[in-house]
Amino acid sequence: MEFTENTVRQPRQGESEMLPGKDWPTGGGWSQDPSVSSEDPSVSLFREYLRIKTVHPEPDYEGALKFLDRIAAELGLPFKKVEVCPGRVVGIMTWEGTNPKLRSILLNSHTDVVPVFQEHWKYDAFGAFKDGEGNIYGRGTQDMKCVTIQYIEAIRRLKSEGRRFPRTVHLMFVPDEEVGGHKGMEMFVNLPEFQALNIGFALDEGLANPGDSFTVFYGERNPWWITVRCTGNPGHGSRFVENTAAEKLHKIINSFMDFREKEKTRLNTSECFTLGDVTTVNMTMVQGGVAYNVIPPNMDVSFDMRIPPTVSLKEFEEQIKAWCQAAGEGVTYQFAQKHMNQNLTSTEHTDPWWRAFSTACSDMNLALKKEIFPAATDSRFIRAVGLPAIGFSPMNRTPILLHDHNEFLNERVFLHGIEIYCSLVPALASVSALPSEAKEHA
Repeated sequence: MEFTENTVRQPRQGESEMLPGKDWPTGGGWSQDPSVSSEDPSVSLFREYLRIKTVHPEPDYEGALKFLDRIAAELGLPFKKVEVCPGRVVGIMTWEGTNPKLRSILLNSHTDVVPVFQEHWKYDAFGAFKDGEGNIYGRGTQDMKCVTIQYIEAIRRLKSEGRRFPRTVHLMFVPDEEVGGHKGMEMFVNLPEFQALNIGFALDEGLANPGDSFTVFYGERNPWWITVRCTGNPGHGSRFVENTAAEKLHKIINSFMDFREKEKTRLNTSECFTLGDVTTVNMTMVQGGVAYNVIPPNMDVSFDMRIPPTVSLKEFEEQIKAWCQAAGEGVTYQFAQKHMNQNLTSTEHTDPWWRAFSTACSDMNLALKKEIFPAATDSRFIRAVGLPAIGFSPMNRTPILLHDHNEFLNERVFLHGIEIYCSLVPALASVSALPSEAKEHA
């Protein structure tokens, strides 16, 4: 997932601090027995996938597609490839349902991973090393190669049991999510090949949860990347020049950072708020000046802002305009990224998709924690075209380590996730025909 904020957090009050390999409780429907005579083939496949270096800035997408091609052949599923732009291919495995006219289920995952700083890792970041406690280290273990293989292995098990479901299931593997999705999902949702998938509901990535619950994301904050340019009088560095760009820059920085402090206080003083419920503001770049003794005519400052769907985007931009006007003349702003979609996926029990999802989780004794995703995933592009999407990565009792050094996932957590999808996929693919579908096929 595209994630520019610090992703490592301490457990909140009331959350367990249990970590993989440390005196696991037996709740949640899975065994804590660590004795395994040989590695589960699903774990071996996961580790193989981790070793494919789909890391930016030059991800090995060809290697990933060859890997997925082989898996599709093993599963007996067609594997379609759609080149959305040069060098950027979306792969789709399709398990046709018994009533393919019904809207389909999408299991989405991205193939790329973020860069690493190898000197900070205990093991090779692309070696998929497994320690004595079953912790598998590697870039992508949490974000999100685990989910990709969990989808695949769940479908493998269901097919081997001879199971069939009314709705078609598509497994989609998209590129470039980690760099914004602009040459991946954002383009693909507007192509006829996407429309032909006839999607009714989508699952995509979520986050680990250090506690016993599983976090479910039904919406996302909108990322706004903005640069404010301040212009003013130039001059010699030895003088008190009035109306300088730096003076205006100072006011702009104060306005944004004062707002940041207020939102931080809201988050820290309310037990009801999560990071996805507040607006984060982070100053990320400052530019300007050519020499120590020259007062520059302009200076720029850039901010990364993440705005929850409860905030009026129009009113928020008006606030930015007011800050610029208060800083003085010659202060303007420009967006490098400005997402405006605030669609949310229903989590009401009356919604048939959510009812199927949540009931299946309840039957497995999984405690769900509903949140707004604090950063950005490809789900936002799916929701933007009017489709419901839930962000869910079945990793509880696991520290959040995506994009961090020494990213890992315990093999027992990974295997439990396959079991979870073995229940979720049938539940979603068996949702009865909706009234809208009955009208479409009348």
